[in-house]
Amino acid sequence: MAQGRIVSGYRPTGRLHLGHLHGNLARMIELQNEVECFFFVADWHALTTDYQDPSMLRTYTDEMVLDWLAAGLDPEKAVIYLQSDLREVAEFQLYLSMITPLGWLERVPSFKEQLEQLQGRELSTQGFLGYPVLQTADIAIVLGERVPVGEDQLPHLELAREIVRRFNYLYGETLKEPEAVLSKYPRIPGTDGRKMSKSYNNYISLSDSPDEIRKKIMLMITDPARRTRKDAGDPEKSSVYQLHKIYSGDRLEEIAENCRTAGWGCVDCKKLLSERVIEALEPFRERRQNLETQPRLARDILAGGHAKVEPIAAGVLEEVRIKMSID
Repeated sequence: MAQGRIVSGYRPTGRLHLGHLHGNLARMIELQNEVECFFFVADWHALTTDYQDPSMLRTYTDEMVLDWLAAGLDPEKAVIYLQSDLREVAEFQLYLSMITPLGWLERVPSFKEQLEQLQGRELSTQGFLGYPVLQTADIAIVLGERVPVGEDQLPHLELAREIVRRFNYLYGETLKEPEAVLSKYPRIPGTDGRKMSKSYNNYISLSDSPDEIRKKIMLMITDPARRTRKDAGDPEKSSVYQLHKIYSGDRLEEIAENCRTAGWGCVDCKKLLSERVIEALEPFRERRQNLETQPRLARDILAGGHAKVEPIAAGVLEEVRIKMSID
C-alpha cells in the first residue's frame, strides 16, 4: 500500500450533494484503494455553527454515513468513525490551543466569509474561532500526512501546518506536517452560480428524485448574454456547462459548439444535463435505499471504526503529554 496516511472529515449537516461528491468524496473513494485512510463524521465541527439547535445531529450523522457507503466508501478499506467518540481529540485540541496565536485564527479568510454567509446566527464563540485548531487536532491525532480538500479549505490546512510546525519546534519532532490533496473539480457550481452549498440552498442532493433533479437544473444560471433562443453564448460562463464537463465528456464539444452558435437553447442544454445526472446517480439511489433497511448499520460501522482508530490516537496523545510534561 502507498505511503502517506489520509485523513478527512465531513460535518453532518444533512444528506450529501454534488458539491460533496465531486469536491472530495470521489477522491476519498479512490484513495481508500491506494493508501491507509481515516474518514470521520465531524459532529463537533457541526456544533460550532449549529450549537443552538443540535436536535438533528444524530439523524444527520447516520444519514451521512449511509450516503458515504452508497457512494462507495468501504469500512473494510477505510477507517470510518465519529469525531466525538474519539475523546483524545478534545484533549489534544486543548493542548494545541495553548500554542496557537489568536492572530493566526483571525486571519483565516473563511472565518469572515462564514460570518457573512451565516448571518443571523450568534457565532462570536471560542468554538467557531478555534475551528481550525480542532481541525488540526483531527488530522494530527492519527499522524495524518495528506488531506483531501477543496480550494476554500487550503487556508485552514496551511494553518494546520503552521500549528504542527510550531508544536514540533517547541517540543521536538512529534507530529506529521499534512499536505493537501486537491480534488479534480475544486468548485462545483450551485443552481444560482455560486459554489454549491447547503448554506446557499443551491444544491442538488445525491438522493434527489429524478423530478427534483430536473426542476433544480432548470433553475441553473447560464450565460446572461443568451437572452433569447437565437442569441449565441459562451459556454464557459454557464454553470450548466461546468457540470456537463463532469457528466457529458463524450459530447462536450457538441454542447459547446451549440451554445456558441445558438444551435441549442439553454433549455435543451439543461434537459441533456438532467438526464446525464439522473443516470449517473441511479446506482447511488438504489444502494441508498437498500442501506436504509439496516437501521443499526451506521452506528455499527462507526463503532468498528472507533475500535481501530482509538489505539492510534491514544498513542499519539501519550507522546504529546510526555513532550508537554503533562505525564
